[in-house]
Amino acid sequence: METFLGKIKDRISVNFDLEKSSIDIEKKRVDVQIRKEQIPSILRYIKENMNFRHLMHASVVDWLEEGKFEVIFMLWAPKEKIRVFVRTKLDRENPVMENLDMIWPQLNTYEREFKEMYGIEFTGLVAPEEFILEDWDGPPPMRRDFDTEAYAKDVFSERIGREDAQDVRETIAKRSGEVIPDFAKKHSR
Repeated sequence: METFLGKIKDRISVNFDLEKSSIDIEKKRVDVQIRKEQIPSILRYIKENMNFRHLMHASVVDWLEEGKFEVIFMLWAPKEKIRVFVRTKLDRENPVMENLDMIWPQLNTYEREFKEMYGIEFTGLVAPEEFILEDWDGPPPMRRDFDTEAYAKDVFSERIGREDAQDVRETIAKRSGEVIPDFAKKHSR
């Protein structure tokens, strides 16, 4: 298995300028990191020339401390039962990358979600403006620096009849006689 995964990694690295690469034998996975400009080429190459026909998932990690977003494409070769993870990093202040839904049409859904939730722009993306967040005018809510509590206090008013609302955790603890653990107290009102 190690030599097969190594051959996959070598084949990719011969054709593309990789920033990082690794193999995980137990997970039957090859990981590669590449510049965003090469993402369309590498995804198309892996799909068409290496039999990784299935896009399992696409995801974003917000590396706030680094000022980067990491976009990860998880590909699957059903015959070989091997995964390739293709990663790229984007500048958090200007997260822009090329639209990729011509390679896998389902990427349109992921790109629309990443645009709304993280503010990542995909040049050439054809989609309605709103996806999940109807009438949203706030900052992208999945960014790690988004303050959910401050946003809710700023945008939403207290509901009438809720002035005497009790903390659910404390109410249940009183009723059941359980003690609230210290780590949970910081989440109480």
